[in-house]
Amino acid sequence: MECGVRFTDAKKALNFNLRKVAGCLISHEHGDHAKFVNEVLDACIPTFASAGTIENLKIKGQRKPTAIRAKEVFQIGTFRVLPFKTKHDCAEPLGFLINHAETGNVLFATDTYYLPNKFKGLNNILIECNYRMDLLQKNIDDGIVHPALLKRTLQSHLSYETCRDALLANDLSAVNNIVLIHLSGNNSNAREFKQGIEQATGKSVHIATSGMKLNFNKTPF
Repeated sequence: MECGVRFTDAKKALNFNLRKVAGCLISHEHGDHAKFVNEVLDACIPTFASAGTIENLKIKGQRKPTAIRAKEVFQIGTFRVLPFKTKHDCAEPLGFLINHAETGNVLFATDTYYLPNKFKGLNNILIECNYRMDLLQKNIDDGIVHPALLKRTLQSHLSYETCRDALLANDLSAVNNIVLIHLSGNNSNAREFKQGIEQATGKSVHIATSGMKLNFNKTPF
């Protein structure tokens, strides 16, 4: 998922065994999600993104990502992927519903100010939980966050409140893990976000951190 971290770090996490990688999905063109796309392509890893995203990536070599479209299922090895539209300030952002026999249905949604779809049969979820409105407003009042960033944040990122409501709008009965991703450094509270989403959903909730390892199994055991 994504290629915004240094590719050398990604390779270390895989013990330099790139044969494990079936492909790379890119949600949108912003640097924290796609900065190292050229290194991924040079490693001959099949890479997929929307046409709008590809057009706005700074591709240097002959290899290019494969263009995909929302609502059109495609296959990467033994993974079936359903892209869907998200809402962010970029060309053509996508989220992904990924199905595999071992992981079940995995939802990946980031950099979107709301989740426009509902999903059936989810087993694992990675979802943005970027900010909480009271924390953001306090930081603006205290001069920590520039007021001009308010509108951009509201129209490009998923708030704690909207994340919670989006989760509750879906059937979570078979969900094993909810991973909260893309928390704002200034406008979030990891402990409170984890506790609040756990209380709301009754599910196991994790805050994404560097080096975290989780079993994304279809069944809990």
